[in-house]
Amino acid sequence: MTEAQKKSLFDIVETDRIRFEEPMNKHTTFRIGGNAECFVCVQSIGEMADLNEFCRKEGIPFFLLGKGSNLLVSDRGIPGVVAYFGEEMSSISENDGMIVAEAGATLAAVANFALQKGLTGFEFAAGIPGSVGGALRMNAGAYGSDMSQVVEWVRVLEPDGKIKTLTKEEMQFGYRYSVLQEIDYIALAAGIGLVSGEPERIREAMLDLANRRREKQPLEYPSAGSTFKRPEGNFAGKLITEAGLSGQRIGDAVVSEKHNGFIINEGCATAEDVKRLIEIVRRKVYENSGILLEPEVIMVGD
Repeated sequence: MTEAQKKSLFDIVETDRIRFEEPMNKHTTFRIGGNAECFVCVQSIGEMADLNEFCRKEGIPFFLLGKGSNLLVSDRGIPGVVAYFGEEMSSISENDGMIVAEAGATLAAVANFALQKGLTGFEFAAGIPGSVGGALRMNAGAYGSDMSQVVEWVRVLEPDGKIKTLTKEEMQFGYRYSVLQEIDYIALAAGIGLVSGEPERIREAMLDLANRRREKQPLEYPSAGSTFKRPEGNFAGKLITEAGLSGQRIGDAVVSEKHNGFIINEGCATAEDVKRLIEIVRRKVYENSGILLEPEVIMVGD
């Protein structure tokens, strides 16, 4: 970005919400990544529309960040603008069983809001460390449930600045997939349809899932969650175990011995360490089983 372009950003977003050369290891659950050239907190739809349009016209790379829970950011960082929704775009409300959650809201906050309202169906998401926007893009899920089962509609910002509402069918949800991965839409909010339930049972279900996560997942280490997508008819962790890769490491990037489907950062792992380990795991699992694992973690940056 040129100095003139950087100065022009201050006409779109307030100065105190723009940071240059921001370390991305502070904003990803992997605690890995170089600097974002420009890091911007967006507090309104208008700001997001103006920022997106400015970047498009100026040819500046634009990346929309959620909570950084499924990302591996390059050691060389991310060029251009990295934008994220601030608190003013994180509201949660309810009307007759329909929760409306803005893109910046965390899944945990939505799950707790549903509990307070006595609404069931969103318990699965309570422990997923992501935002609503990121979850819509990835059709995030856990324990047999995902966003496609509860989302009724999604409000998006189109490249021309117009706002459009997509139906569940138009979202084209699939396993860790939605149409947002193919079309240049920015998710703004979602309507989440739930049903009435007993608060105590909802709370018990959330606690049970939280306990299962603590028992089976290496939550004590930074990671991006499940490193690989679940292959049809099998499990990535099982295939990795059978390939003898438990504890395999490159630098401080390690295949977790607690759950072989996770690659964890035991201290100072680099993105390059993780990428090399991912390729070793894919190759050895393929040699052992004939199944080529597909990474679930998204790699971004130079």
